[in-house]
Amino acid sequence: MNQKNFFDAIRPAFGGKLNSDQVIGMSALLDAGAGLPLHHMANVLAQVRRETGGIMAPIKETVMASHRDKNPSDAEVIRRLDRAYARGKLPWVKAPYWREGYFGRGQIGLTHPENYARFGIVHKDDALIPHISAHVAVRGMRDGLFRKRKNGTPIKLADFNFPAALDAAPDFNPRRIVNGQDGSDAEVALFHRQFAAALAVSGWGETPAAPQPAPDPALLAPTLVDDSAGHDPAAKDTTIPNGDPRSDWRAALITALLAFLKWLGGKK
Repeated sequence: MNQKNFFDAIRPAFGGKLNSDQVIGMSALLDAGAGLPLHHMANVLAQVRRETGGIMAPIKETVMASHRDKNPSDAEVIRRLDRAYARGKLPWVKAPYWREGYFGRGQIGLTHPENYARFGIVHKDDALIPHISAHVAVRGMRDGLFRKRKNGTPIKLADFNFPAALDAAPDFNPRRIVNGQDGSDAEVALFHRQFAAALAVSGWGETPAAPQPAPDPALLAPTLVDDSAGHDPAAKDTTIPNGDPRSDWRAALITALLAFLKWLGGKK
């Protein structure tokens, strides 16, 4: 894959420019997703764009692209969530999960202690490290570790027939891999198509040309001389191989001399 071609192709979808956080975040996702089918990688990128509001880098819950401070203190995040909860803006929350600091972190935010543990994250802020966050996003979507259906089966990328699934009804839409019905299905579908086109231009999934085989070492090994016949290893080899220009010159000279001698004999 050519990442430069990818970023050149996706830049217009971000208003014609990308900042360093966006580039670092997407690079980490591309590295973590190496080997995924093109549409699976496109959907990871699309879901992350929605979840981060276009920041594309790991963030703490409540952070928005319009915020000047993209890394508020844990206390500030908890204060924001408490205020939103008190105002009834989090109707899906049965009980505050953020009080002990287990609020969302990452490109697809992990919440609750058990979810951090599922990905082997002991120190909560490790979920903000780009390559760890990217691993969480890719593995979570690939293996269905974010959400389950009512019957308990995980919802994962392989469950969907892309790109047709992008236009599926809410219950069967790939947006359910990460989030419930929040009205963002069409938006994520648009992001997916943009990322898919950029991945295609970049050569995602193409098999690189096979390297040429190395020469057989036996063909490169020097020819060993049999010294059993009294050959002196220190003696200089004066043999001129066939095809050497010196060999051709001497042959021509001998031929000319013989012709001259024959001519002299004819003069007598």
